[in-house]
Amino acid sequence: MKIENLRELFIHELLDLYSAEKQIIEALPKMEEKAASPQLRQAFRQHLQQTQMQKQRLDRIFDQLQDPDVDRDDETCKGIKGIIDENEKLIKDAKDADTRDAGMIAGAQRVEHYEISVYGTARTYASLLGRQEWANLLQQTLDEEKETDVLLTDLAKRINVEAKAA
Repeated sequence: MKIENLRELFIHELLDLYSAEKQIIEALPKMEEKAASPQLRQAFRQHLQQTQMQKQRLDRIFDQLQDPDVDRDDETCKGIKGIIDENEKLIKDAKDADTRDAGMIAGAQRVEHYEISVYGTARTYASLLGRQEWANLLQQTLDEEKETDVLLTDLAKRINVEAKAA
C-alpha cells in the first residue's frame, strides 16, 4: 500500500490492528488451554471476548470508510506474528507449569504494549482527520488494552514468585 497522506497512514494502522486482532483471537484459546493458573486461564478467556469486540469496532470503522480499495484482510501484522510465534515456542519449551505461565504473561504483555502503541497512534490520527467517532472507538479499545496490561501485571506478581520457587 502506497502511503501519501495521513488518511492512508491511518488506514495502514487500521489494517495492522485488524490483522493483529485476528491473530490474537486465534492465539488466546491455545494460551488458555496451556495456562496452569485458573486466574490466568480466566484472564485469557475474558480477553478473548474483549478482543472479539475490539475487532468488531474496527469492522465498524472499515464499514464507514466506504473505500472499495481497502481490503481489511489484505495485511499481516508481522509484529504480532513474531510475538505470538515466540510465545508458542516458549509454551512448547517450558517444562514447568508456573514458568510457562510466567512466560505466557510476558508474551501477552508484549502484545498489549504493541497494541497500546498502535491504538494510541490510530486514535490520534482519527482525531486529526476530524473523525471523533472513530477516535472514541479506538480510545475505548486503548483503555481496555491498558486495563488488561494492569491485570497481567497483577497476575505476574504472584505467578512469577511461583515460577521462581519451581
